[in-house]
Order: sequence, then C-alpha cells, then structure tokens
Amino acid sequence: MQAPPCKVVYVSGVGPDDGRRLVELGVMELLAHRAARVAIFRPLGRAGADPVVELLRARHNVATPRELSYGFSYEQAAVIRAKHGTDELVRLLVDRLHALCDQCEAVLVLGTDFSSGTIPDEPAFNARLANEFGAQLLAVVGGRGQQPDTLSADVWNAYRAYADQGCAVVAVIANRVPPEDQAALARSLADGCPAPAFVIPEEPALHAPTVAEAVHAAGGSVLLGDERGLARQVRGFVFGGALLPRFLTALGDGTLVISPGDRTDLLIGALAAHSAGSPAIAGVLLTLGQAPEEPILRLAGRIAPGLPVAVTQDDSFSTAVTLSALKGDLTTAGPRRIDAALGLFELHVDTAVLAQRIALGGRERITPMMFERTLLERARTPRLRDIVLPEGDQERILRAAEVLIRRAVCNLTLLGPEELIRRRVAELGLDLGLDLDHDGEHAARVRIIDPATSPLRERFAKVYARLRAHKGVTEAQALDIVYEPSYFGTLLVHEGLADGMVSGVAHSTAATLRPAFEIIGTAPGVSLASSVFFMCLPDRVLVYGDCAVNPDPDAGQLADIAVRSAQTAARFGIEPRVALLSYSTGASGSGADVEKVRKATEIVRALRPDLPVDGPVQYDAAVEPEVAATKAPGSPVAGHATVLVFPDLNTGNNTYKAVQRSAGAVAIGPIMQGLARPINDLSRGALIEDIVTTVAITAIQAQPSDAR
Repeated sequence: MQAPPCKVVYVSGVGPDDGRRLVELGVMELLAHRAARVAIFRPLGRAGADPVVELLRARHNVATPRELSYGFSYEQAAVIRAKHGTDELVRLLVDRLHALCDQCEAVLVLGTDFSSGTIPDEPAFNARLANEFGAQLLAVVGGRGQQPDTLSADVWNAYRAYADQGCAVVAVIANRVPPEDQAALARSLADGCPAPAFVIPEEPALHAPTVAEAVHAAGGSVLLGDERGLARQVRGFVFGGALLPRFLTALGDGTLVISPGDRTDLLIGALAAHSAGSPAIAGVLLTLGQAPEEPILRLAGRIAPGLPVAVTQDDSFSTAVTLSALKGDLTTAGPRRIDAALGLFELHVDTAVLAQRIALGGRERITPMMFERTLLERARTPRLRDIVLPEGDQERILRAAEVLIRRAVCNLTLLGPEELIRRRVAELGLDLGLDLDHDGEHAARVRIIDPATSPLRERFAKVYARLRAHKGVTEAQALDIVYEPSYFGTLLVHEGLADGMVSGVAHSTAATLRPAFEIIGTAPGVSLASSVFFMCLPDRVLVYGDCAVNPDPDAGQLADIAVRSAQTAARFGIEPRVALLSYSTGASGSGADVEKVRKATEIVRALRPDLPVDGPVQYDAAVEPEVAATKAPGSPVAGHATVLVFPDLNTGNNTYKAVQRSAGAVAIGPIMQGLARPINDLSRGALIEDIVTTVAITAIQAQPSDAR
C-alpha cells in the first residue's frame, strides 16, 4: 500500500508495564516542535475516549476531527477479523490513517497496550501496521525490576524482532530502568546497536498520586483546600494513632496524613507543622466519616490556607488498603506531572539525534507553540546555564522555577531569605529538589542565596564601588546598594558566578535594567543597548525592535537597533528580513521623521550589505505581500519582513500592545540585546509561561556562539 504523504511515527512496545506514555508524550512534543499540523492515531484500543489521545489532542491543539484519532476498539477489531480476516482489518486501519494524514504534516501512532488478550501475536501485529502505515517505528522496552544483562538482551531482541519484519526502527528506548543500572545499561547498548538506544530511569514522582486522586479513590469529600492544594503529589502515608509528639516525628515532605476524624489534635498538629515549613505535608484525610466541628475547620483553614483536608466514610485500615495500590497517571494530574515526564524524556533521549533519524527538518511556517518549545529545547545544553531570579519568594517565580527544573532547561539561583523561600515552596506544594545533590551536568538544580547574609556581599561592594567610583560611590554606600536583589543578582552575573538574570514580576523595568547598565554595560563594539519583542502570530514569529528602551533614537542609533535586532532574529532561528518602519513607503513621503528612517536604512546597508533591508516602509507594506506589490514593487523585504524596526518608543510600544491584544499574538519580551551579559526584564503582569520562556531565552543568550 502507498505510504501516506505526511511523516508517521509508530511507538510500540514488546509487552505491558513499559511506561510507554512518557515516551509517547516526548515523541509528540518532538513532532510538534517541527510540524505545524500534528495528529494522533490510536489504531486499536479500549472502547470510549482514550486518556492518552485526549491528553495529546488537548496539549497540542490538534485540529483534526476527534473521530479520526481512533481506529477500532479491541472488540470491534475481533469481530472484523473473525468475519473478514486480518487483512481486511489492516486495510480499514490504513484507510483511516490516510484520511488523517490528508489533513496534517505528522502523525504519532500509539501501538497496542498488550492488555486486551485478543491479539495473538501483538508485536508482529504492530510491526505489520507500522509497515503498512509507511511509519518509522520506535520500540519501547520496560526495564522495571530487571537486571542490566537481561534488559540489554531484551533491547537487542526488541530491535531484531521489529527489524526482521521489515520495520524502519529509528530508535529503541529502555524505560523505567532502575537508576543504579542506568549507566551500565547505556554503556552496554552503546556498543554496536544498529539503532540509537536510550535509557530512561525509573522516576517514582511520575507515579505518585495527587491528593485529589487519593481522595477520589477513597470515596472521600473535600472539606478544605483549593485546586492547587489538591494537585499536591502524595509521596507517602502517615497513619495517625500515636500521641502528638510521636506523631509529629513521623511526618515527612509530601506525606498524606490519614487519621480518625475525632483526633483533632493530630489534625491541628499536622497543619501547624506544615505551616512552619517543615515538613510540607500533602494533606489530611480523615476517616470514619467524622468531620471536625466548624470552629476546628475554621482554625485549620487559617493555620494552613489551601492545604487539603478531606473525609472518607471508610476506616483507616480500609483506606490504607485502597491507597496502597494507587498510582498516579500522566493523563490526570495536570501540567506538573507532564513537565516532569517531558523533562525526564528530554534529559535522557537525544532529541536532536531522534529528530534526524525521523528526518524532521525545520519548517518555514512557525507557530507560537513551535517557537516556545524550540526555545526550551535549545536552552538545554550539556552544561546547563545558571540563571538568577532575584524575586525568589514570589509565587509566579517559584511556579515557573518548578517547570524549568522539571524540564531541565537550566540551573537557577533564587535570591532571598532561605527560610522564607523554603516556606513559600512548602506552602505552594512545589518540588524544586532543594535538598537533592544533583550533578549540574546532567540534571537541573536550584540554589538559594540570601544577599543579606551571603559572604559575597562584601566582595560585591568592593566591585561596585570600583565600577562607580567616578560617581563618588564609596564601599560603605556600595554595601547597602548591593544588598538589593537586582544589584546582587547583576553582580553574580558580572563576576561569572551566574550566566544571566531575569527579573521584573515585582520590580519596575528601571529597577531591573539600571544595575545592568551600571555594572554589565554593553558588549565590545556595541554603543547602544536595545530590546526586541518576539511577536508570535498564529502562523509566524516576527521580531519587533525597539519597543521598550530607547525613546527617540537618532538615525545612527536606529541603524544599530536594526542590526542588533537582525542578529537576535538569526540567533533564534528566524531568517532576518529587516523593515525600518515609517508613516510612508519609499519616496512617497517627506519630513524629518521619514528622513531619519531613510538615513538609518542607508547606514544599515553600509554596515551589513548582506542583510535584506528596506525603509522607510509602512507596516502593512512590510508584512502583507498584496500591499507590498502595490506600494513597494521589487523590494527584497516588503511583504515578507520578519524584523520590524520602529522609529521611536511611542510608536513601537503602542503597536506591539495593539497587535498583542487585537490579533491575539503572544508577545515574548522585552528581550535585551547589546549587553555584555544577558539580563532580561519581565512585565509585572507576566504569566508563569512568560517567565519560563524568558528564562529559556536568557539561557540561550548565555550560550557560546558554537552552542546556538
């Protein structure tokens, strides 16, 4: 049968319990990085909506009709095979896949889950489907509880089993491998395996249930707590029965307290311990259907706001039996568990190699989601950059930090009192791995520095006083100035103790950038620091400069902004075609403002004769081919501009905000350019996703040129 025109990747295992959902999630992320229209296909599965299919459809905004994502249920397939034979079943499935491929560029096919018992030789059936689909196959082997030698043989056998049946095996993944065996297995598989072989270790946190899942499994109801509290992961259970002093010693981070409802002393004691910041429990589940009286509940809510307290009708023993077998699921716990799974996949699977094997090239059409995911991918290098976040006790910063650490994007330095930050982390139910001894080469880590108590403060005061001596700053004055987090963070970067800094959710732009101008300064050969916004429109990403820093640049400064903006665009994978904007196009207008833009364009052409540039150009002529054909025929830029340089701050700032609001564009920035080291500002209304993206951009800016 003829292969479909789009790229098809088939993920299949060789048996049950291989944790394949993590791999499916990671491969779908890889496809979505490089294709604007992606889809999912489950040829055979259980009747009804499939949780993995629905998760991937929602996460990647899959536009194809839902019914095209499904083939047949196992029961339907058994009937078709009995009446018409396996060939007819396969033919029908190929037809359904082709109908899906007609509407997209890449399809992820989810192989059978080895749970139905209705398919005689499941690996062979998956192999045949992969061949008939014209798919490239990625084989997953479960490693839980196996010895390295046995697992190594299983991986080789999986490759041979599929390759011998004609499958194009692009890689083999050993998943859920005991962490202590990971290195030995990786060495064994690296020696001569015909396809790339990757090893993903077992990660208990992926299977830890949330409080909401535990309460649901126990048939309970929530008395106190908010949505974020219910999303806390349960890492263990503590059963209340002892006296309070003994009970408190048994508590640990992430434990769910299960206690008779009449033991209000244990309830209040557990909540008070949590409120103190150590340990940060997951919640409390009261048994025997006994809810505390209203005054106790009100007190509990004041002691630990947001922490879940629930009640179940079962006794403690029955509840323990129910919860002992409970496992979390990647499809039901929201973005935190998804981020952890993706971080694990991307840390242990060389996605660049896998993308090359699948032959996924870059595309001219870039969606906002593709651009943002590419940023996270590019920020992750063999040596993770260290980015300083001066506002270390802010909730949005801490929530963004968890995403960055789970995705292994970079190392982070949080500034602020350590006890306060740890308490905030506990209150929010976050996991930043603060007490884990990570190898910075392989896993992201977080450190906390308190500028008030750090021994670096005196060193930084000497440095700052020297840098600002021309302004009459003394060491005594500098000691007070460098206490401010923005100054302390900037000095960490200046002294090479960190690679970049991002701030602004609780501070003004001036508070963030003033230390950068005073301490970091501009890069060699750069006379002007400026900024850009990445404007992510539905089908492309444009670069706007300068909409945040320079109020009224002259012609030379405007030319500098244009050149720097083009360099920034190229650094982030956007082919620079530069339009210097004005209220007229070409020679149609006159006046001082137009002449400034015209002169700036001439300077850019002299500085960068290789760079496609045009100006003055009106906005519509710069981005719309039909308008450009009328107003600027023959222009190498008009109609296809990717870098738009505004003549002044008033025009640029208003335009970016208008496009952001009216066109639904995602505005990423302002991103500083021209500084000797990367320092970036956040809007005080920045969302968690904005912080994550800006930190990733800063990490990329901190990379040497050969890593970009």
